[in-house]
Order: sequence, then structure tokens, then C-alpha cells
Amino acid sequence: MIDMKKLYKISLALMLGIGTLTSCNDKLELTNPNQPTTGTFGNNVADLEEAVIACYHHIRMEGTYARVGYTLDAVRGDEMWNAAQGWGYYLADKMAPSTTDEIYGLWSWRDWYYAINIANFVITKCGEDDAALSQAMRRIKGQALFVRALAYYNLAGYYQNPALILDYNQYSSLSGLYASNWQQGDESKFDQFDRVMDQVEKDFAEAMTLLPSRSEGGEWAKGRATNGAAAGYYARALMQRHKYSEALVVLKEIIKGTYGTYSLMANFGDNFREGSAYENNAESLFEVQFMDYGSQGTDDEWTPVNISKNASQGHAVESNFGPGDFNGWADLSAAPWLYDLYKQERTTNGSLDPRLYWTICTYEPEWSNFEYGNVCYGSPIPADKAVITNNNNGGLPIAKWTNMRTGLYSSVVVGLKCGINLRLMRYSDVLLRAAECENEVSGPTQQAIDWINEVRNRAHLTALQLSDFSSKDKLFEQIANVERPKEFGCEFGRGFDLLRWGFYYSADRMQQLKEHGVYKLYVSEQEAAKQATKAAGGSDEDAAKAASQVLRDYVKVLPVYGETAVESSYDTYQTGHEFFPIMQNTLNNNPNLVGNSANETLDNASYFTKKGWTIHPVVDLTK
Repeated sequence: MIDMKKLYKISLALMLGIGTLTSCNDKLELTNPNQPTTGTFGNNVADLEEAVIACYHHIRMEGTYARVGYTLDAVRGDEMWNAAQGWGYYLADKMAPSTTDEIYGLWSWRDWYYAINIANFVITKCGEDDAALSQAMRRIKGQALFVRALAYYNLAGYYQNPALILDYNQYSSLSGLYASNWQQGDESKFDQFDRVMDQVEKDFAEAMTLLPSRSEGGEWAKGRATNGAAAGYYARALMQRHKYSEALVVLKEIIKGTYGTYSLMANFGDNFREGSAYENNAESLFEVQFMDYGSQGTDDEWTPVNISKNASQGHAVESNFGPGDFNGWADLSAAPWLYDLYKQERTTNGSLDPRLYWTICTYEPEWSNFEYGNVCYGSPIPADKAVITNNNNGGLPIAKWTNMRTGLYSSVVVGLKCGINLRLMRYSDVLLRAAECENEVSGPTQQAIDWINEVRNRAHLTALQLSDFSSKDKLFEQIANVERPKEFGCEFGRGFDLLRWGFYYSADRMQQLKEHGVYKLYVSEQEAAKQATKAAGGSDEDAAKAASQVLRDYVKVLPVYGETAVESSYDTYQTGHEFFPIMQNTLNNNPNLVGNSANETLDNASYFTKKGWTIHPVVDLTK
């Protein structure tokens, strides 16, 4: 298992990649043997193993997965909205980000390039001939390739046309830092996107050949990338550009056990708990490792460097999701559409889908004897008063990646302190992606239905029947807007899904996104009482009852878009803003960079048209 306390040893030495620039004079230069440099470090297995650990460290930074690098994708999706109505999440949620806000325009860009920098160092040191590598070196290079591919996968999905840097030796001069993201003759921003994604596929495919499976790796594999993780992400990368036939082959091999044995956890909630009994479990292909709360350091480092030996070593996703009344920052809330989706279908024994319990923290009569009951951080939830995310604006609290339902803590421990590992890829994703690919390649088949039902069976839902799906479009609708949201609601990845499905380039899909993104702001009890008093003709008793009803009604979903809603997250969508703009200062500092479609408000629909890709029309699943 990765020793989390070693994550900081060489990060600073490799961070900027220009520590070995040659002096311009002949003055005597003394080398400190106790201070590694890029010239003296990395020439043996032990050094490179430390460098790999540093790679993992950098996927746990604020702009990668420790906070905004994770949550920005979720908030641009239709399962979540910005309850705080402010900070950097506000414009990201509105799908109209500014080119001057560093929260979405810089932090993920910056932190993923830190990870790429160190991965490039390792890959360059390993050389190009994989056949000449020892087993230890194969594993080292495979992990570095995985991290680099993961970084570029995220950069392409967020920023569309990131610069592609592959050789650490490029950093030997300052000019190497100013990489370009365009070439002469490029017709669109997607030309660079394709170049980056080509490399992502290449890196994941190579990592698959170098890394062991989780069973072959044994204790070593816990917390590390394996060939199963590389295979899963390779399939994701293929699907991002509609290479469904190729992805299906890989996904079938994962299901068959070629890359290790994976299975669904019997208890869905075990995927969202802290502790060795639950983390790195049978369902997890890859997850980000965070130390359990109580075993961490004390320093919350929000800086780009993040090398304190006393760093807290947790994430702050819980702080973003946590309700204000329980010490959370109350930034993000589940979409009412998602809540309603869970309530539309009962289990075979007449209860609610158990995934609702672990996704959204609401009071439900069925939860009285389920898991920890109707609780939020151990406190009972009253039947007549909803827990809200933001005390000023309301919102349905997101339970995933928090301790709202785990029974461990009585409130949010704010900052980079949540110890729940973020499961980036679960076996249920493999099954649902395989079903989607099967449907794209062959239309509705019994095999696709069987893979979907394997996931539904865990939630005790009635099995789907092939006869209910007369077309590819209808089964796609079931997968995209029922099965995936209920399984992965409020997790990272929905924004990537909407991109590859082309929902921004279809009028009926954009209308659907607007309907999904509807929210209304919370009315305080005091204001509700005033309104109710006026409506009730001045009766205090009636006013109090009405105020309480306002709170209970908050968790009910609006039946029709626009009827009483404040707005939808997608009302202000601007063309090209399905991606985040590259920060203007970054463009100013690098003369070889050009902006993306969000910087220039460009319509990306022609890319789908040119590729001949299908954008499935909206289908009414009730008919």
C-alpha cells in the first residue's frame, strides 16, 4: 500500500522542472548531497519509486481531486447546483464562466500540469524500450503513464485544447515551458483535443501492458493504478470519442476478469465510507487515497506547492457539500430533478431505492430502520423540517463523500480533512458503460439489459425487460437519464458524459438539461411566516403551520419547468461554455497558447456533425 507520509519528499524538486538550468557563468557551484535535484535524482529504482509516489500526491491537490478539480465537473452537470449562489462555483454552475476567475480557469489547469511534470520525469527516465525494463521498472513506468493519461483526460475534458508536453527534457530551457496548443492548418479547437486524446488512449493502453492486476499486485496494488484501472480508463477515453466498438472489447475483458476480479459490493453505501474495511474494495477499479480523519496532519495547505510534512492529507469535498447547520461550507446541492428521479421507482419490496440514502440527505419514513436511520451527522432529522444545505438559499444536502450517513462524526470537519477515499471508477460503471456500448453497436440486446440489471439488482429494483425497449434511442435514454444518474448521482463524471453525448448541440436535449437544472431558492422560516400570516388573514397559528409547510415543500420537486422556479442552471448557458475557459492570464503569459471555445464563444456542434456522431433524441420512457 502507498505510504501516504512519503508523498512530499521530492515534489518540490520536480515541481517546476527548471531546477537544472545551466548557470551563465563559470563560478564554482557546490552540490548539496542531501538535497536532490533533477540532475542527481531519479537514476535508480528507489528514486523513481519515490517519484511515482509524488505523482499520486499531485492527484490529491485542490485543482485535481481534493476539492474544485472534482466538484467542478459535477456542478456543470445536471445533478447538482450552486446553493451558495456565489464564489467560483456560481459561474461554473451557470455555464457562463469568466476568463478571469482562477478557480475554474487556472487551478485545475495548474495542478494537473504539476502531475504531468512529475509523470514526464519518470517516463523520460524509464526510456522507450519497455522490453528492457525490469518488473519493478515496468510497474514504475506503468503508473506514471496512468497518471499522465489521467491528467490529460481531465485537462481535455475541462479545457478542450490543452498543451501537450510529453518529454521532461523539454523543461531544460524556459522555452520548453511555453508549449503550444495549436498547429498550422488546425480547423477547430478540437484538432488539439484529438491530439491530446490520442495520447491519452496511447498512454492508458501502454499502462495496461506494464501494470499487474490487483490480484497479481497483492498488497502492493492497494491504492495504486493496476491494469484494471488502466483498462477502465482506456474504455472511458475511447467512449469520449464514440469509439464504442473498441471500448466494448475492453469492457468485456474487464467483466471477464482478464484484468483482475471485480464485483459489486452488496451494500451500496460501502463505496462511500471511510476506513480500510470499505476502501479499495472489490468494486473499486481506482480511487484517490486520503488518510482517515484522526490520523492526518494539521496543515490545510491550499497553496500550489502543498509539500508540508504535516499536511492534513484529506479532501474538502465534504466541506463543499456539508450543510451550514453542521459546519459545512454549504456550496453545492443536489438537483431537485435527481431527488424526484429516485422517488419515481420503488424496490421489489416497496421501499425506496437505497442509493437515495447515500446520495441525498432527506427525511424519508422508509429510512427509520435503514442503516443509521433518519440522521444527518448523527442528529435525528425531524419529520416536519427538512435539512437544507445553505442557510440563506436552501438546497438538498449531498450525502456522498461526506459523513452525513456514516455514523462517524457529529459535524463537518472543515478543510482538507475528509478521509473518505474518492472512488473514481467503480465496477458498476464498467457494467453500465458496457451496456451503453452494446446498445450503440448492436441496438437493444439481452446482453445490454443483463448488464444493466446487474446494477439494478443491487438496488433491489425490478429487472428491465428487453421487450420494453423498441429502439436504441429508448435504451440510451434509460441508461443516460435513469440508470447512470441513480447510480452515480453527484459524483465526478456527469459533465464528461454530457460532453460526449452532445447534449449541448441539440435543441430538445438543451431543453431537457434546463428542466433537469431547475432549482428554487429557500424561503426562510421568518419570511415564510410573514407570507403565511398575510395569506391566512393574520392567524399566528396558521402562519406557523404554513411556515413549516414551506420547509417540507422544499424537498418536493417542481413538476413543470418554470412554473414556480427561480431559474435553471442552464438558462444562462453560452455557446462553447460546455468547457471551462483557459484563464486569460495563462494566455497572456504563454504566447504559444490560444483560447478554447469558451474563451471565444464558439459553437462546437460542427465537430459532432463532421464526425457523424449520433446525438440521441429525447425519448419519453413512459410510452
